[in-house]
Amino acid sequence: MKRRENTMAPSRDRSHEPTGPSSVSDFSSNSPLPATDCDVLIVGGGINGCGIARDLAGRGWRVVLCEKDDLASHTSSSSTKLIHGGLRYLEYYEFSLVRKALQEREVLLKSAPHIMWPLRFVMPHDPSMRPGWMIRIGLFMYDHLAKREVLPGSRSIDLRSHAAGVPLKPQFKRGFVYSDGWVDDARLVVLNAVDARTRGAEVFTRTRCVHAQRDADGWTATLEAADGGIRVVRARAVVNAAGPWAESFLRGVAQSAKGEALATRHLRLVKGSHIVVRRLFEHDHAYIFQNPDKRIIFAIPYQDEFTLIGTTDIELNGDDPGAARIADEEIAYLCTQASRYFEKPIVPADVVWTYSGVRPLLDDASGDPSAVTRDYMLESNTAAAPLLSVWGGKITTFRKLAEDAADEVGKMLGQPNAQRPAWTDGAFLAGGDLSGWIGAPKRPDDDFERFVAAVQARYPWLDARLARRLARAYGARVAELLGNAQSMADMGDAVAPELHEGELRFLQESEWAMSADDVLWRRSKLGLRYTAEERAQVAAWLQAHAKNNSNTINRER
Repeated sequence: MKRRENTMAPSRDRSHEPTGPSSVSDFSSNSPLPATDCDVLIVGGGINGCGIARDLAGRGWRVVLCEKDDLASHTSSSSTKLIHGGLRYLEYYEFSLVRKALQEREVLLKSAPHIMWPLRFVMPHDPSMRPGWMIRIGLFMYDHLAKREVLPGSRSIDLRSHAAGVPLKPQFKRGFVYSDGWVDDARLVVLNAVDARTRGAEVFTRTRCVHAQRDADGWTATLEAADGGIRVVRARAVVNAAGPWAESFLRGVAQSAKGEALATRHLRLVKGSHIVVRRLFEHDHAYIFQNPDKRIIFAIPYQDEFTLIGTTDIELNGDDPGAARIADEEIAYLCTQASRYFEKPIVPADVVWTYSGVRPLLDDASGDPSAVTRDYMLESNTAAAPLLSVWGGKITTFRKLAEDAADEVGKMLGQPNAQRPAWTDGAFLAGGDLSGWIGAPKRPDDDFERFVAAVQARYPWLDARLARRLARAYGARVAELLGNAQSMADMGDAVAPELHEGELRFLQESEWAMSADDVLWRRSKLGLRYTAEERAQVAAWLQAHAKNNSNTINRER
């Protein structure tokens, strides 16, 4: 069960200094825009902020969200990309968290089958680690803590005859298989933002909240675009969903009405890094490996041609979370631990890409960063105008977190859940309703394959590989992208392999994409396959065709 508190304590000053790339915006640097009135201002465009914006907008609240960089620029695009209960959290007795996450798995898998799908995991048994009986008990609990409709249960396998044993060292003869899910984390954030916008929310990217003054009846916030343009927003309530910057937002940007405490919590910032190598195995299962330090790492099929390996847990002390990068020691660690299991050793020279993100975990005094709870807490402060701060959380539980946050905001604004009820359990995310293409849904993974076939039938001129990529990225929204196109020529010139002008315009106009990184590393992972020259071509096209992005999007609501 999540924790929710309403607390106050003496505050101390600390500057709020996250930095981000400059870009165009709809703000005029010559004259301030008229003030915007809303019910709720959300600070932070990661999965929690966008999920809360979607939920609140769907309940009829007037919502404005600001994000200092691109959507999912930091933590929310740097996960291990799993929708999972968190098998290892059972060892820390986090039964409530695991149950809540397990309950959410299938809700999420059904909501957007184009960006989330079931995945089977293989745990090779190393007798020097956890004994077999302990693993069996843990997997039994994992299978039964929450109801399963889509995902199969766990079982033992003989690695000497199973395909998953082929790339492993021969000493691993026995293993266990269980189910979880995969997610394109960055696109999950964008789809929440798209749905929020569809329901009336205004979303401003590359827009920093530089000042938020509280008074008895509301907040007056100053939003600054990358070009220096200013917008003033008057809000009845503020939701602090700034992730790694949530504490510093309260200590530097937000100003109290009458000296009341705003910051009462401390975050532990824990860096998690991943490496990507060329594909290490041919089958479609992922691996979970136990390490001598009692941690685990995953090796996961990634983007067809690669294997993703991670993660690490490195505590940050005083460093800018936006500047987190993988260290050579982390690369060596991941290579070494994976090589304990794979027959072919993995060395740093095999690494083709890395990424790092910072998890904003609520400080619970755990000595080991891996043991810090991944559960979330919502802290409401009603000493003056309502303030809700989001602490902690994991991507699997974002929908439930957003629902709980929207419930709490409604209470603080005098309209509880009964008047503005929850609605996202069972609702599709943007592009997730494939019924217009395939009829009634069955299993999410089978539904997607039927959808790909339907896309190819409707657009026979699409190359099969491109049709699958577009179906994965956009789901049912692929019809908005392709429109009345009758041939590849209607998609415009190819700016890079499998990337045409028509798709780039769609990303600019519908998904807040402004830079090459937005397109190649967050809206897609095409950057993995492109050469430096091809990436530069995409950057040059976007610069030459830069749009007044936020203004265009919000006018099209």
